[in-house]
Amino acid sequence: MAAARPTERPRHLDTRATFQDMDDHDIDDAPALPSKSQRKRESNALQDLGRALVKLPEERVRRLDLPDALRVAVLEAQRIQSHGALRRQMQYIGKLMRDVDADPIAGQLAEIRGTSDRAKAAFHALEHWRDRLLADDQALTEWLARHPECDIQQLRQLIRNARKEAAQGNPPRSSRALFRMLAQASDASQGDDTESG
Repeated sequence: MAAARPTERPRHLDTRATFQDMDDHDIDDAPALPSKSQRKRESNALQDLGRALVKLPEERVRRLDLPDALRVAVLEAQRIQSHGALRRQMQYIGKLMRDVDADPIAGQLAEIRGTSDRAKAAFHALEHWRDRLLADDQALTEWLARHPECDIQQLRQLIRNARKEAAQGNPPRSSRALFRMLAQASDASQGDDTESG
């Protein structure tokens, strides 16, 4: 039996380029690749955007200006009940989001959020007015100065009934009716403002 010869390791040529071999324009023209951290931040932002789309009501998703494949994927995610299947669908949505311009989608979501923020503020303002009307008779004068179209007798009746219900511990039917009346008057006056403007 012949003894096996030890194998020699092949010698590799040094192929590393030195900075002396490169021209200045080779360094400047090379596109700067985003760092791993930057890519991760961008990926997380796209995933957050996808989650926000999935949380929207179905009708809102249908009205958004989205690529068809993304819209279908989001609507499908809204119907999925299984946690694992939803996770996979969200990954798919993230993959689709990488291929679209996310800025217009983010803009549409911001507009939706702004609308809902305004609606919440208007709701709280009406609650505040209702509470003031129930607590202070002077508030009625202020409300009527701002909303002269209101039926003053109906308004006074609702205020009296709501105070009576609260004193007796009854369900706040009149208080709710008062809130609805204030909302209708507020909506009517805003409509007048937009028509006159």
